Amino acid sequence: MEEEIAKPAGIPILRVSSGNIRSDALNPDHRFASMPLHILNQDGRPGMTRRQCTGEYKIKPIKQKVRELLGHPYPARIPKGVFVEQWVGISTDEVHRAKDADVKYMHNRHPLLDMSWSRADCVSYLTSLGLADTPKSSCLGCPFHGNAQWRHIRDSSPSEWADVVAFDAAIRKGNARANASGNHLLGEAFLHRARVPLDQAPIDHVTSAERQALRIGSDEAEVLENGVEDGCSPWACRGDADTLTRDDFGLAT
Repeated sequence: MEEEIAKPAGIPILRVSSGNIRSDALNPDHRFASMPLHILNQDGRPGMTRRQCTGEYKIKPIKQKVRELLGHPYPARIPKGVFVEQWVGISTDEVHRAKDADVKYMHNRHPLLDMSWSRADCVSYLTSLGLADTPKSSCLGCPFHGNAQWRHIRDSSPSEWADVVAFDAAIRKGNARANASGNHLLGEAFLHRARVPLDQAPIDHVTSAERQALRIGSDEAEVLENGVEDGCSPWACRGDADTLTRDDFGLAT
């Protein structure tokens, strides 16, 4: 994207970061922003830890960069009427994810909605440019992944699969900072919603949600490739992630 599209058009690509969430989770000396891990409580009840990772590792560094671009880095006050227009790529299939910015110095705009483009329209356009394999965005080890995304990682990138399997095992008792401070997790944490070790999870099962999303029947399920169900952009989550981040689930304590 940078070399073949952005650079010829004179569009700069800016990269921001708050660090590596997995390294931070395993570092007892680092403050950790909670991932929405699937929890199996001691009494056998399921639960989830609170989701703070999107705000800490995506939204916060973006806002810091925006303030820098405006010439008013934190904690400087941004003058009234000074703002950036931020374009967010949400299509008509996910109109419920379109939200206004929560700060006055950022104004959200949704160009795909302005054009009434669906995900299918986006895929058709990308295909016409030779970019048919562009995937949905999501973090590598996100607990909101569906089986299709876990399969895709396992089957297309053995090194990344080994990485997420190792991380899944490492966070079984929660994050290192909490354990070091004596705030132990009352249960076990997992990346997969089945609440079993990732390399034992039933990721080869094609869910009804995947079939519905791709409008295919059971007989065609075996040809499913990378139908990514869930994941989070900096501004909102998709699929089951929207449901799972509400306050109606049991939180592990």
